[in-house]
Amino acid sequence: MRILVLNGSPKRISDTMRLTRAFLEGLDKDKSNEITIVDVIDRKIAPCRGCFRCWQRKDCHCIIEDDQNAILDLYREADIIIWSFPLYCYAMPSHLKAVLDRTLPLTSTRMVRLEDGTVRHETMVDFSKKHTLVISGCGFPHWQGNFEGLRIMCRNCFGNPVMVFVPEAPLLNVPQASVVAEPLLRRFRKAGEEYSASLSLSDETIAALERPMISMEEYISNVNR
Repeated sequence: MRILVLNGSPKRISDTMRLTRAFLEGLDKDKSNEITIVDVIDRKIAPCRGCFRCWQRKDCHCIIEDDQNAILDLYREADIIIWSFPLYCYAMPSHLKAVLDRTLPLTSTRMVRLEDGTVRHETMVDFSKKHTLVISGCGFPHWQGNFEGLRIMCRNCFGNPVMVFVPEAPLLNVPQASVVAEPLLRRFRKAGEEYSASLSLSDETIAALERPMISMEEYISNVNR
């Protein structure tokens, strides 16, 4: 399968990408997949102008001549799309949000009403054949109250993606925390294997991936020191 990873971290040493790379190790254990990782921070992606010229052209490309059209081509060709990013102000970082905003050319002006009553723009691509995952880490000691807005946005944008939200993510790049970080990375590798077999993750697996590595009290104490 063709796997596209949109890395939204602005850092060379990324907490969230450590999780995503561990997941990919399990997902591509037999080395049979084609994996493309796009470091979005290194690409030139302008904000969407809201001009809707893409809806006039109907070629799944944006009128702005930058790196976005190459990403749109990868997006259309991918079987699995992984959005990997740290939580910024309870959402995704702005440079990655620009990529999301400019997926507008993959839709059309025509509106359709879904079975649940919601209204969406008809897509130019058959997304029913694509599988989307969202992996996001945050610096808070738990995810309740921090990821709810992002969860709603991802469901609205991607349909019903697999979403994994990880608290205490900065521990992944603290050498002294390896005793708790390594078990989490192993769980992500196993989760990648599970996803490879079923293109889904069980509720139990997601709960294990989202479980804090240390207690809230210990984490807050360490951060405040």
